[in-house]
Amino acid sequence: MYKTVYIHTFGCQMNVHDSEKMLGILEKQGYTPTDTPEKADLIIFNTCSIRQKAEQKFYSELGRIKSCKKKRPGLRIAVAGCIARQEGGNIFRRAPHVDFVFGPQNLHILAGLCEGGVDAVSISDNPNIAAENLPVRRNDGVKAWVTVMYGCNNFCSYCVVPFARGREGSRPSGNIYEEVSELAVKGYREITLLGQNVNSYAGDTDFTGLLKKLDRVSGIERIRFVTSHPKDLSYDLIHAMRDLPKVCEHIHLPLQSGSSAVLDRMNRKYTYEDYREKVSYLREEVPGIAITSDIIAGFPCETDDDHLLTVKALKEIEFDGIFAFKFSPRPFTKAARMPGHLPDSVKSMRLYEILEIQDEITLSKNKSLVGTIQEILIEGESETDCHKLCGRTRSNKIITVQKTEGLTKGALVKVRMNKARKHSLEGEPVQE
Repeated sequence: MYKTVYIHTFGCQMNVHDSEKMLGILEKQGYTPTDTPEKADLIIFNTCSIRQKAEQKFYSELGRIKSCKKKRPGLRIAVAGCIARQEGGNIFRRAPHVDFVFGPQNLHILAGLCEGGVDAVSISDNPNIAAENLPVRRNDGVKAWVTVMYGCNNFCSYCVVPFARGREGSRPSGNIYEEVSELAVKGYREITLLGQNVNSYAGDTDFTGLLKKLDRVSGIERIRFVTSHPKDLSYDLIHAMRDLPKVCEHIHLPLQSGSSAVLDRMNRKYTYEDYREKVSYLREEVPGIAITSDIIAGFPCETDDDHLLTVKALKEIEFDGIFAFKFSPRPFTKAARMPGHLPDSVKSMRLYEILEIQDEITLSKNKSLVGTIQEILIEGESETDCHKLCGRTRSNKIITVQKTEGLTKGALVKVRMNKARKHSLEGEPVQE
């Protein structure tokens, strides 16, 4: 029987939460986690295929671990996540030292690992995934991810997610409510609801109805959600963000491009004008809301004028922050087969300009908060300064404060902002 497990997680919040589920399942089978692969009896790579760089990092790490298998033949190595679903048994040909391959819909197979009842490759669709309540091993104690739906039906032309994670399936709202209620009893104060497109949640209510239900859970102070698709962002959801006291004033709303022509080729199903109108309404109805976004630089056939429209959009909308990446062709996607792929040098130049402009906007936004008083939830010690604690505002701004007696992880505290940086602020607690 394997006793220790090491999980290396690549990619998004969903992969992070999937790793928590894997640990929950394996814990019930007698495993304990370890931080070093050299001490593990089972190593799992939970992979991401959304961009080529993440895939390259995974294969590099997988190659490094081969020496561990040579030293300890009893070691078992598994590949999970989106690359597992994408490549299946092909992984064995590239890395013969791998023992198991399983996809994002097949986490439940880990329960049979100790009994030897696991197929070498498990990547089939799981029609019961939305009804499964898998155990979760969380370590944070203050914030928790909660899955509300799986998969995606949008088929954006650049995105591999529908192929890697399957079609949409929504968890019953009762199951979600029960999980959140249990988290509240355990002392968690913030939840983040997860889905590829939470706006299209379709359990026994819609997403707005789900938020209203969860807003009533005693003990939970903050509710966040990711990710929202602009085409499905409804006025009802905007009103829920305005009216429900626990729903935070932050939304991640991927734009991808400021050019409507590029958005059409991306199969995003909205124009830039549609997007801008919804952002205007958001800011009108939810004062102080922070809006973050995703941008792809150098999509196939993107012209200089298309790029300039994205630059114009950044300046016009003034996002609080963005994640921006060079276009990366992914397997199975329509964009990978499109003509007009741009040289990497062009993509890099456009990405640099996008990031440079956004950095200025983000810093300006943060400076505008200096002197204001914000409520932050203390998340723990700062990663860069052991003498400081780190927390977030309701609008998801990262704030550091000096450690003081009585200021502990999980505390909600009023803080006066006194210094702004590009990606964070400093503050000091105020006496009420």
